Amino acid sequence: MNIDFNKGDGLVPVVIQHEQTLEVLMLGYMNAEAFEKTQAEGKVTFFSRSKNRLWTKGEESGNFLFVKSIDIDCDNDTLLIKVNPVGPTCHTGSRSCFKTEYNQNFIFELENIINDRYENPVEGSYINKMRGKGLNKIAQKVGEEGVETVIAALAETEEDLIGEAADLLFHLTFLLKEKGLSIKDIAKKLESRHK
Repeated sequence: MNIDFNKGDGLVPVVIQHEQTLEVLMLGYMNAEAFEKTQAEGKVTFFSRSKNRLWTKGEESGNFLFVKSIDIDCDNDTLLIKVNPVGPTCHTGSRSCFKTEYNQNFIFELENIINDRYENPVEGSYINKMRGKGLNKIAQKVGEEGVETVIAALAETEEDLIGEAADLLFHLTFLLKEKGLSIKDIAKKLESRHK
């Protein structure tokens, strides 16, 4: 990666984006040393202009930003780093330093919640109970929710349709996880059809 640190007096801006939800979490700056440390450790390290030193995000709070990918812009002077954040990103305790709406990305957060239930089963949770009933029951539930969504669209209120569509998306996301797939797999298929 040929980063031009000279344009910004040795610093380049770094946009931090959540790898799963694609939400922009923060903006920071790196010098060459911070970039090298980030690559070596897999945790985002900035050059703090206020502290005048390298600063690994989370070094005090434990809210690290684990690097998933690094991309450079067309002018070689700005980085986009996609991360898996641990805890809130902002020093205020917010998930992002920007006050943006979150609901447009919640489907990805839902996938994270379902993944967490698989990795850390909670006794008595709906997902745990359904997993105990097996794949056929999970798939059947997607069918039921699909039919209920159609009925709501044809004969019920907008609020009913929203509720049924939410149930359908939840159960479909659950079924994908059970089959070892993800929303990204579906998005890639949709993208390939669009070409």
